[in-house]
Amino acid sequence: MKLMVYNTQHCLNYLEKYIDFPLIAKVIKEFSPDIVGLNEMRGFGTSEEYQDQTGILSKLTGLEHYYFAEAIKFGGVNPYGNGLLSKEPIVKAERIYVPDPTPKQYDGYYETRCLLKAELANGLTVLVIHFGLNPDEQENAVQTVLKHVKDEKCILMGDFNVEPNEKVLLPIRERMKDAADLFEKPLFSFPSDFPKKKIDYIFVSRDIEIVSADIPAVIGADHRPHIAEIKF
Repeated sequence: MKLMVYNTQHCLNYLEKYIDFPLIAKVIKEFSPDIVGLNEMRGFGTSEEYQDQTGILSKLTGLEHYYFAEAIKFGGVNPYGNGLLSKEPIVKAERIYVPDPTPKQYDGYYETRCLLKAELANGLTVLVIHFGLNPDEQENAVQTVLKHVKDEKCILMGDFNVEPNEKVLLPIRERMKDAADLFEKPLFSFPSDFPKKKIDYIFVSRDIEIVSADIPAVIGADHRPHIAEIKF
């Protein structure tokens, strides 16, 4: 089974700066994934640029089962959050909010985040998350993940906005395996044209075998996709 995590920046063509569904779908289809975790996806809103982006990619990629988890409504009307595409039927899916830090401890940009949690027909639990930019947001995201991760048949994917050596990831590493451990050399995911850091992750529960992993040199959105092949 092939996995992919992809921060699409609302399906924006990184080089041309316009929403480009065929390009993002082409990137996904090139690697034939069975499950795709998506970050920075828009839902249907009042603005013409807020469409059912997850549904559109589902049709263009042939990954017929999908779910969109709204984290926030920009302007109170335009949904934004995480998405999931799957060949396997989705038996159950839900959105779980990451608690906003109270009080906020930093001067940076804060944004409400969520965890997408889905149960697939083959028994897999898939978690898709996008961490905030500030350390207190990231701590809350980790704690939210730990409440919902399972020790068997579980996949965790997303843009964590932290690099691999950050201590905040240690509780997740204690529970799960990082697909990037299979890299022969360090690979980076952001920005896609000249990547300088790895902030996108695929973790799996310890009962799952990771067969291969890669961050291919693809320029579509502002992040490169991270892919992995697993057996369970």
